[in-house]
Amino acid sequence: MQGTPNANRKHIVLLGRRNAGKSSLMNAIVGQDVSIVSDIKGTTTDPITKPMEFLPFGPVVFVDTAGLDDEGSLGSLRVERTMKVLERTDFALYVMDAGEAAGKNGQEEFDALKTLEASLKRFRIPYLLVFNKIDLVEGNALLELRSKYPEAAFVTTRERSDIHQFKDLLLRHLSQDESEETLLGDLVPSGGTVVMVVPIDSEAPKGRIILPQVQLIRDCLDHGIKSYVVRDTELQEALGDLRRVDLVVTDSQAFQRVSQLVPESIPLTSFSILFARYKGDIGAFARGAEAVAALEDGSRVLISESCTHNHSHEDIGRVKIPKLLRRHTGKDLLFEFKTGHDLPRDLSAYDLVIHCGSCMLNRKTMESRIALCEEVETPITNYGVVLALVTGILERSLAVFSQDAMHQKTEPIV
Repeated sequence: MQGTPNANRKHIVLLGRRNAGKSSLMNAIVGQDVSIVSDIKGTTTDPITKPMEFLPFGPVVFVDTAGLDDEGSLGSLRVERTMKVLERTDFALYVMDAGEAAGKNGQEEFDALKTLEASLKRFRIPYLLVFNKIDLVEGNALLELRSKYPEAAFVTTRERSDIHQFKDLLLRHLSQDESEETLLGDLVPSGGTVVMVVPIDSEAPKGRIILPQVQLIRDCLDHGIKSYVVRDTELQEALGDLRRVDLVVTDSQAFQRVSQLVPESIPLTSFSILFARYKGDIGAFARGAEAVAALEDGSRVLISESCTHNHSHEDIGRVKIPKLLRRHTGKDLLFEFKTGHDLPRDLSAYDLVIHCGSCMLNRKTMESRIALCEEVETPITNYGVVLALVTGILERSLAVFSQDAMHQKTEPIV
């Protein structure tokens, strides 16, 4: 659990106005001084993250953010960064200074929350209202707040008992409707066999295998599935050695060769396509791939990569996919590239978005990006889906998934 990537952790984000005590609350929750605490408004500027094991729930990331009422040109940029964090937020804690909320200017506090609620609803983010600094509020005023907001949390970071009770409440909220997420545990029966094909080329990191491959092996172990890892050059021999194979999973770049070697009777898909389903919406990506046929000369295609890495002449996103798509469509396509958490503001300017497998992003980020694209009717698909399309095996690579899953549509952002 200690090595769980942030991409596989629930993201819990603290939001609120300046000096609401967000940083103090985060420090109290994680038991460390990770955020700077000061009486000066606007101390927190950029989002601050802290991974931890939130037992018994599991691995999470807490994120402290700048105040939503920050002012000035720099303040506007800080607020913009805070709002960008919502795209990867699984659960929000809206922190309010209880004294301010109970005071004569309390309406400003609740107006700020009401304004934010539109964005929380837009990204379908559940939240818990937290009244902080209750030790500084007079008894009657506090009783009135408790009566008016019985579902809210009331804390002071000066009392460890308050923090323990608050953490118990947060655990109950996080555990609601929490379902197991798996890469292939629902596709292959316990005791089944999976063969993973990992080509070793110039893009393969020396001395190790990449994160998606590691995670798939672990998922097999968690579900009692036997896994075999081979290079494409040993695949045919490996298939001959095994009496039963329930699924073959290949690196997308070896799709065509592997498809020729694997009998039609054995299901075949890719690491990237499995992650497309695990981190996002495989049905949306399949529908997005249909837009390739409509691309024309001058069509704008955005390639979105979640991580920064050194690019070579064999880079899948910046070299191979553009080359294959130009050859497949016969069109002079215009490609743009974006790396990391930020997407262009105007996604309607693109005819197609092609996203990486998002192994470095959490599921919420990918769901938000799909919904943002669908909001402006811009098709979005995935590296693996596109590679399967241009090699002529898209239908085969998706056959392992249920038809219901393939036809579900992501709810639009409203």
